[in-house]
Amino acid sequence: MSLRPWRDIERRKSRQIMVGNVPVGGDAPIAVQSMTNTLTSDAQATIRQINELAEAGADIVRVSCPDVESTAALIEITKASPVPIVADIHFHYKRGIEAAIAGAACLRINPGNIGSEDRVKEVIKAAKDNGCSMRIGVNGGSLEKDLLEKYGEPCPEAMVESALDHAKILQDNDFHEFKISVKASDVFLTVAAYHMLSEAIDCPLHLGVTEAGGLRIGSVKSAIGMGNMLWAGIGDTIRVSLSADPVEEIKAGFDILKSLGLRHRGVNIISCPSCARQGFNVIETVENLEQRLAHITTPMSLSVIGCVVNGPGEARETDIAFTGGGAGKTHGMIYLNGEIDHRLDNDKIVDHLVELVEKKAAEIQAEEEKQSVAAE
Repeated sequence: MSLRPWRDIERRKSRQIMVGNVPVGGDAPIAVQSMTNTLTSDAQATIRQINELAEAGADIVRVSCPDVESTAALIEITKASPVPIVADIHFHYKRGIEAAIAGAACLRINPGNIGSEDRVKEVIKAAKDNGCSMRIGVNGGSLEKDLLEKYGEPCPEAMVESALDHAKILQDNDFHEFKISVKASDVFLTVAAYHMLSEAIDCPLHLGVTEAGGLRIGSVKSAIGMGNMLWAGIGDTIRVSLSADPVEEIKAGFDILKSLGLRHRGVNIISCPSCARQGFNVIETVENLEQRLAHITTPMSLSVIGCVVNGPGEARETDIAFTGGGAGKTHGMIYLNGEIDHRLDNDKIVDHLVELVEKKAAEIQAEEEKQSVAAE
């Protein structure tokens, strides 16, 4: 039994599929993905961006395949990519067939605009023949005309009906390696659709609030929408859709998962908003630490608190901490593993904390490698 039952999230029981070598659904970690914004036909530019995303932690990367030049370049891209590639297919079913042959690990199709059922069947055959999984991508902005006429507007019922109709096509063709998304730009519509879909089918679900906006507002909308669903145990992969550098999508995705204790990557910095009690410039210090510690992928917690009101309490719950002595004080206290360790002058905070974090990360990695060798 958990000591903190109020923190437990019971994930929805979904069946597991594979996207390349990445398991999705079941008890697999929730995968974080993004999408390139280069011209896919420019293979080298696309590969560079995929590598940047993979370095930031992306588990899966999607690329758009709007034309034959893109699917031709996909052959080079999939061979060079360190992570599985999802080919984004719209309007022309032949691009899906070409992408499967070119080595895509997954085909994302929007059933409302790919064409007739016969064409969808051809894409299914290509996916089967080439070991691809598929994602049914329902979008509130591109629902089928008959569903819009039936319901009058995009609504959760219309989106779920679209998803289930197209899932049935896959299932009727004995294809079960698929996941589904039911995205909209409206947070309420998105959340309602996913909750409804989660009860109607057992396949993995890919979460997202589509066309969420720029970096700030898009991250907020995504955190509200996906946070709601993840807290309810819904979701097996996520994408934060931002009008920003795709790397920021990966960062935001991991931040959302870290805040719910669902994935841990890098340093989780806990810091106060600062006030007149602060013994040092908290905001500037945290900004510098975020930049200096961006290369750390080992999960750990670091608290940086301006004074002794909440500082010692937060320090007891984190791996490494610095608590300021308060306004007018030129030094504060370093805590290691929740215990007071030594005093530190305020002008040495950033360099010293970076040194401590890097040292702990190296120790954790060395211990993990030791255990891995012992297990072999």
